[in-house]
Amino acid sequence: MLLGVVLSLYHFFLYIQDDFDYTVCCKGMYMEYRETVSFVLNGIERKLETKRAWTLLYVLREVYQLTGTKYGCGTGDCGACRVLIDNVAVNACSVPIHKVDGKTVLTIEGVAGDPQLSIIQQAFVEAHAIQCGFCTPGMVISAAGLLLHISEPTEKEIREALKDNLCRCTGYVHIIEAVKLASNKMKEVEDGH
Repeated sequence: MLLGVVLSLYHFFLYIQDDFDYTVCCKGMYMEYRETVSFVLNGIERKLETKRAWTLLYVLREVYQLTGTKYGCGTGDCGACRVLIDNVAVNACSVPIHKVDGKTVLTIEGVAGDPQLSIIQQAFVEAHAIQCGFCTPGMVISAAGLLLHISEPTEKEIREALKDNLCRCTGYVHIIEAVKLASNKMKEVEDGH
């Protein structure tokens, strides 16, 4: 909890200082706070000059206008900002942008463009796992991360994969059913049915 508060204050301080250029530091030492980051975003190679204090969430929403990844808590506690980095689900609000250099990032917008992964989104609709929709992108990303590694997960594995995603509307029964349904549908596609 204390770490979350400290991180929130740190990010707030960095954002209000955003227009100030920190290229020269105390005692004449030269410190570079800008850096170029290259990564693949939803299948497209990107190269971007960033400020070191930027998070992946900031870049996704403010630079690339990919607003499907939500800002929830800003401390990595709610899962609304989940993305896949090299097929592992992470909270984008907790990832400094320089950590994605050389990596592959997939957002909810990228899932929609992937025929195999879009099955997950359809399963969420069919299983009635969507209420207000705020947590849904993070839930779908967490499910995608799980199903990319375990094609037929148990309920315990599904619960473990979703444990860091908070939903305040549906409860989790329909969400777990959606992941099971997605798993079955993905298996059918693989088997050619």
